[in-house]
Amino acid sequence: MAAEISPLLKMALELGPLLVFFFANARGEWLASRFPVLTEFGGPIFIATGLFMIATAVALTVSWLLTRKLPMMPLISGIVVFVFGALTLWLQNDTFIKMKPTIVNALFGTILLGGLFFGQSLLGYVFNSAFKLTDEGWRKLTLRWGVFFLFLAVLNEAVWRTVSTDTWVAFKVWGTMPITVLFTMAQMPLIMKHSVEPIMKDKP
Repeated sequence: MAAEISPLLKMALELGPLLVFFFANARGEWLASRFPVLTEFGGPIFIATGLFMIATAVALTVSWLLTRKLPMMPLISGIVVFVFGALTLWLQNDTFIKMKPTIVNALFGTILLGGLFFGQSLLGYVFNSAFKLTDEGWRKLTLRWGVFFLFLAVLNEAVWRTVSTDTWVAFKVWGTMPITVLFTMAQMPLIMKHSVEPIMKDKP
């Protein structure tokens, strides 16, 4: 029987690969001296990319073993990690891994806003099991998240094109995540306003 993932474990599975990426980039030379096989990847950013791909695969595998399913967003993100990570290592060009957040966020934003254009609040299909909202609530929340994903895509492009690789890696881990958490918390008033109250049974 599939188990439910606790919030703490879920956070670890989502943040784990990012922390591996940050640590491997910061201590790439040290890791290469301890594990010479890692030099096959290249310099620190390429070692970080290779370990990021491995950590992502491990996180997805653990998630599947526990629940027998893979959430759509982590799955899509993982596929992009593997594709762009492989291009990064093969061509020894870190531009591809730097563009990965841009591609993922632009894809999510386009899908959500495109769904609204065709009258579908797609976010409702993703989070309907977590909480219930009115149709208007789902439309507003989907719109906000769609715009936010596009904002993250533009922000990533602005950052990686103007700062050093080390600064971009630090921003990817310690900048993007707090921004996302703050945005998520800012949606609580909307969620509470449009929550569907459970239907109470009539008293005899």
